[in-house]
Amino acid sequence: MRTALTIAGSDSCGGAGIQADMKTMTMNGVFAMSAITALTAQNTTGVTGIMEVSPEFLAMQIDAVFTDIRPDAVKTGMVSSDKLIRTIAEKLRGYKAENIVVDPVMVATSGSKLIADEAVETLKSELLPIATVVTPNIPEAEILADMKISSQDDMITAAKVIGEKYGCAVLCKGGHSLNDANDLLWDNGCTAWFKGKRIDNPNTHGTGCTLSSAIASNLAKGFTLEKSVERAKDYISGALAAMLDLGKGSGPMNHAFALTGEFAKEA
Repeated sequence: MRTALTIAGSDSCGGAGIQADMKTMTMNGVFAMSAITALTAQNTTGVTGIMEVSPEFLAMQIDAVFTDIRPDAVKTGMVSSDKLIRTIAEKLRGYKAENIVVDPVMVATSGSKLIADEAVETLKSELLPIATVVTPNIPEAEILADMKISSQDDMITAAKVIGEKYGCAVLCKGGHSLNDANDLLWDNGCTAWFKGKRIDNPNTHGTGCTLSSAIASNLAKGFTLEKSVERAKDYISGALAAMLDLGKGSGPMNHAFALTGEFAKEA
């Protein structure tokens, strides 16, 4: 079985973060492992607290994984301080990690800020240059490219700026009132659009975590980057189309929408 490691924060409500990542990786056929960057007290309405782990303990978690069950792909998510980002980058370089998917988490779906200002610059300088692909949404791409994005042409320009500056592929995610969740992949000068299925579901908590984890899972299994994105988009469309409705705010998706078999049966 292929393996994947998620390095991200915990979501106590289970819809995003480590919990969403591991559900997604399992449903996409790889063995999921984790290194937790922070505990969060959060639910579908917002984040009420964040407690970071120490850089030393994060390093121990990453060491424990790589020295025993080496991951075929790595996904990074919420990392709220520059010291933790430096720790991750140092370890991934040291272990010569492959198939690194960086989800530059800066703002939760609910609008809550998840990263310190100084950490943004460290993410740019330390993590993006070792990424296989970075997956910003529109607000995040605006920060990384230092430009306003108000059209699909702007998405192409921003992805090119980010990709050329940091030497990685860029999946610029649509939505945010710009288009119908059509995503743009920029990879070494080539562009490809992935059309999103219009699903009228307000419950989108954890979509970014889920998409990046699905991409990492497919890269781990040997699919090309373009095919990995295509498969990940299909998976997230299915999870949204299941129309799960939990919580009082922006609820989670049904990551296990395709789960069948004896142990999935209800009483």
